[in-house]
Amino acid sequence: MKTALPALVLALIAQPALAQTTPAPAPQIGEPAIDVTDDSDWQNQTIAIPAFATNADVPTQTSAGSTAALGFSLATVITADLKNNGLFKPTGPAALPRPPLGQVQAPDYPGWTARSTDMLIQGYVRAEAGGQVTVGCYLYDVALGQQLAKAGWTLAPSEWRRAAHKCADLVYSRLSGENPFFDSKIAYIAETGPKNRRLKRLAIMDSDGANHVYLTTGQATALTPRYSPDYKAILYLSYFNGQPRIYIFDLATKTQRLLLSAKNPLFAPRWSPDGKWVLYSMAQAGNTDIYKMPSAGGNPVKLTDSPGIDIGGSFSPDGSKIVFESDRSGSQQVYVMNADGSGQKRISFFGGRSATPEWSPRGDQIAFTHIAGNLRVAVMDPAGGSLRYLTDSWQDEAPTWAPNGRVIQFFRTAKTSGKTGVWQVDLTGRNERKLDTPVDGSDPAWGPLRP
Repeated sequence: MKTALPALVLALIAQPALAQTTPAPAPQIGEPAIDVTDDSDWQNQTIAIPAFATNADVPTQTSAGSTAALGFSLATVITADLKNNGLFKPTGPAALPRPPLGQVQAPDYPGWTARSTDMLIQGYVRAEAGGQVTVGCYLYDVALGQQLAKAGWTLAPSEWRRAAHKCADLVYSRLSGENPFFDSKIAYIAETGPKNRRLKRLAIMDSDGANHVYLTTGQATALTPRYSPDYKAILYLSYFNGQPRIYIFDLATKTQRLLLSAKNPLFAPRWSPDGKWVLYSMAQAGNTDIYKMPSAGGNPVKLTDSPGIDIGGSFSPDGSKIVFESDRSGSQQVYVMNADGSGQKRISFFGGRSATPEWSPRGDQIAFTHIAGNLRVAVMDPAGGSLRYLTDSWQDEAPTWAPNGRVIQFFRTAKTSGKTGVWQVDLTGRNERKLDTPVDGSDPAWGPLRP
């Protein structure tokens, strides 16, 4: 006899987006939020994540297999998400018994207490007509015997990993008090070939490196990609036969639109927070300045006009200011200005050189590359204070922020081989890891949380 599934209100919307329930209001139980930015030892939350239950083990069109296999894979992805951010101590499905469906909403609290479990994530999988799958996710506090949060999604088979990332986001947000970031995507430059003749293609992947896709062939060199704020397009720089162009790649149609072509070198195109403007730099007669132009096309506006090289550019989250790098003082340093180009001032005074600045989505910090012997990823506040190094390798550069402003990705070049890889580190600098990409990677660009 089949056990009835837990009741969740699931609203279907057009694929491939997820249909989501409204999470249950979380009880105000007074557990401490976890500060993920200080230098003290983090609170270690032990979390059990058994394989998700199912009402019937039937085939699905997902890459994971049947509903039972999918339940195991979902729990595995959630475990990896929570483990890789360094905040929790998750135990995955391989080391845990799979609860029966009836325990999804009525956990065996004594049994989990005996396993020294603080938090418990349980869920279920159900196959739907037409190939879709429904996934439910529940978070419990074992010691208090209370449900903290729940959510559910109905999705296309190819999108099943999104449900796992959404579940991990739910848990992360509820327990840490921070905004989520797992259900997001990354654009980067996939590199192959010898060191002096690299083939550079535009590629995208999920935040954990899964679902990797090449978007360009490599016939033209691709550089410095950035996701649009609405996730519909990617802005990037292309060089073909020495001709620089800025393209906007439409992710739905897999076509691209030429935004700007120039005889002079172009650098580092960047979106404004509302997606209406594009920043870029152009070199002319030995001088490089920063411009902005409408993303729909139109006339550029020149924002800087100083001797030397002004390059890069990243808007503050509210769009009112721009951070950029300039060598007008004699070496690469970080500057800020108003969005119209007024009020330009230097903010980096740390010795050495400072480059590739990017404003945090929270607005509270700026990540950049500090060059003093080695290249290291560092952060400072928008006034240029509170310098902190996050990495300490030979060549780490081009930081990009997670949607919640608490994790940074960058690319690392190996000293001996010159091979590049995409890495990430949290704001404590303690939890550093390399993303698994099929080829070498550089210029990562973390997109916003997916809609």
